[in-house]
Amino acid sequence: MTGLAGKRYWLVGASSGIGRQLALCLAREGTAVAASARSEDALLSLVEDMEPVRTDLGGHAAVAFDVTDSAATIEAFRNVGAVDGVIYCAGAYEPMSATRPDLEALERIVDVNLTGALRVLAACVPEFCRRGSGHVLLIGSLVGYRGLPDAWGYGATKAALMHLAECLLCDLDGSGVRVQICNPGFVESRLTEKNAFRMPFIMTAQEAAARIVRGIARNRHEIAFPFVMATAFRLLSALPRPICSLLLAFGRQRRRRNP
Repeated sequence: MTGLAGKRYWLVGASSGIGRQLALCLAREGTAVAASARSEDALLSLVEDMEPVRTDLGGHAAVAFDVTDSAATIEAFRNVGAVDGVIYCAGAYEPMSATRPDLEALERIVDVNLTGALRVLAACVPEFCRRGSGHVLLIGSLVGYRGLPDAWGYGATKAALMHLAECLLCDLDGSGVRVQICNPGFVESRLTEKNAFRMPFIMTAQEAAARIVRGIARNRHEIAFPFVMATAFRLLSALPRPICSLLLAFGRQRRRRNP
């Protein structure tokens, strides 16, 4: 049992990929989902596909808005209604080297991945604290553990989300609000389709969603998978920077020889 039956969550970034599959998975667990993204049509389609759920706080809902708009975020939280927790899954990504920066894309990555999360949290966390209960889950990435090639912008925002989750742990200690971060490896999605390299241990969005739901039930601060990649990234983050740089340089050379 996951303990999610009868709960109601606001899931931001629910129109595709991990977010959509997570909404479907939560509904199968008996969780009502207030699904948000920019596309109202995609959200309405999602609600139709989810198993019907009714809870004391209400049922499924589709609330379209853009996380880059502060006023729209506040209004969306009002329209969502009462929830037991929030899951921030919205994401933007462009593979990019610092030698060939695309400033417009970088600004969008930061605005969606990080500033958007701050807008959503600023809307709902104070309410969670006032009532003394709630749950915050941020969807990060294993790339946040260490600087990697061609992850300029994206990697920095995911590292920032990891730091943000730790700050929330400090500030919300004793408040009754639970904080978790999920750091997955490669997951099939419209974002990873942009990668031109071989992605080890890549999994489907359905597999990733199932692991997230299990992670929520286990109540650990970090949900990280797959195990081999998560362990490797944790070890990489613990290594001295010169050794880490040598390993990354070796990896780049192998990738050039074996595209």
